[in-house]
Amino acid sequence: MDKNSAVYVKVGDLKPGFVNVNTIVKVVNVGLSRVIFSRRDRSEHQIADALVGDETGSIILTLWEKQIGKIKAGDTLEIKNGYTSLFRGSIRLNVGGRGTLEKVDKEIENVNLKNNLSEETHIETPWVASEGRPFRKRRRR
Repeated sequence: MDKNSAVYVKVGDLKPGFVNVNTIVKVVNVGLSRVIFSRRDRSEHQIADALVGDETGSIILTLWEKQIGKIKAGDTLEIKNGYTSLFRGSIRLNVGGRGTLEKVDKEIENVNLKNNLSEETHIETPWVASEGRPFRKRRRR
């Protein structure tokens, strides 16, 4: 398979932790933008959530900075090299720094709003929440 032929995933098949996600979705609505502060350097960023989907399901797409003003309800988007993550137990689709988001002319007639993947609650279980530490430190005698 050459580099130009991408495998496209339907929204209904997305799961938390997917990487290199290529999909085509229709924008149902775009929420209001809000300001957040980076944990790393306390810099200010604008983000917004957009509900997007296809005939198999819908999911929340997180938009950052310049992406917010570029899309509106009814647009069809092609996302390449995106990823899914969990935010407060809700699965989200993200474009990220390595991914691309662009409008395309393909038409998606119906978006399946009944299968909203972001409404399902997923439980994050980090390894530190286990009964004990996975690797115990040996005491020297």
